[in-house]
Amino acid sequence: MESLPHSRTTTAVMWAAQIVTAAILLMTSISKLTSSSEAIALFKLLGVEPWGRFALGSAELVTATMLLWPQTAGFGGLVGLGLMTGAIATHLFRIGVMYNGDASLFAMALTVLSCSAITAYLRRPRRSE
Repeated sequence: MESLPHSRTTTAVMWAAQIVTAAILLMTSISKLTSSSEAIALFKLLGVEPWGRFALGSAELVTATMLLWPQTAGFGGLVGLGLMTGAIATHLFRIGVMYNGDASLFAMALTVLSCSAITAYLRRPRRSE
């Protein structure tokens, strides 16, 4: 299977989704890996501090990097889908949509989930026929 060219609009949407996803994942991974007090408090609440914070921060950093290269962006989109499925489930079943009176973490997870799905779909291998 080879990669077929995309229209200009599809290419723009694809890159926008990748960049938004990579930016959010980079921001959240830095927070986790630099031991911000907010990240520590959240992972203590979840009972996986510090190993869970470092593992998730590392996974987010690798995923953000994969999203910036066309050859790995599709797989990065799939990994982002998995990470954000876990994040959304954690919000829904453990910490709530509103964490400390703010829904921004949940909103970012939904944004990354959506953009990861777009990236995985648009970067999938396609057959030329």
